[in-house]
Amino acid sequence: MSARSKPQQPFKVVSYNIRKCMGTDRRRDPMRVLNVLNDVDADIVVLQEADHRFGTRRSALPHFLIEAHTDYRPVPFDVQIDSMGWHGNAILVRNSIAIEHHDIVHIPYLEPRGVVSAILSLAGQRIAVFGMHLDLSGLWRARQARAIVRLARDLEEDCPTLLMGDLNEWRSNSGCHKEFGRHFTMLDCGRSFHSQRPIGKLDRIMHSEHLRTLDFGVHHDLLASKASDHLPVWARFVIRSDD
Repeated sequence: MSARSKPQQPFKVVSYNIRKCMGTDRRRDPMRVLNVLNDVDADIVVLQEADHRFGTRRSALPHFLIEAHTDYRPVPFDVQIDSMGWHGNAILVRNSIAIEHHDIVHIPYLEPRGVVSAILSLAGQRIAVFGMHLDLSGLWRARQARAIVRLARDLEEDCPTLLMGDLNEWRSNSGCHKEFGRHFTMLDCGRSFHSQRPIGKLDRIMHSEHLRTLDFGVHHDLLASKASDHLPVWARFVIRSDD
């Protein structure tokens, strides 16, 4: 019996632009962001704006707080000593999840942008994850999407693949959505920006055909509306069986 024909365990993912832990009340509060993540209770967390933009680009979420107050650990991209991610993109996983491989991905850009990726093992289930925060320019977003799709398609035949992040795309059926949508299913999780009065569906979760969606949405409560100017988007999946 192949791995995909065995009963599979559902798992939950979340994508969250944490705005360097700067809340809508103009207070920088890492614990508030961690409390939101604990409330969402996902197995895999993809973050944007997880590092400070200037200077040493240190992590906005101190490692000791993550270790002390959550069941997560960062995927170790080791780009800079004090950073958690790459161009602000980071991945957190539950301590029970094995990290088989991780990498940073260079993409074409007008403003500094990058992508992080990891291959994870959840109770023997291998999942490829890409985390991203795309350009403000529509032309560059499309170019970035094409570059990411090329890499993700190399993995999707052998490994269920997820792509998540802040796409900065306001148009639902054009731009980078069209590029991603040619090869991956794009979930309409809902309006995630601005967190005080959501009107934009900027944060997205996409998946390969090897994954079946069980549920998805936007996590919207009082705490999340203050913790960042984006709301977290989440989805629950199971790996499709062969039969």
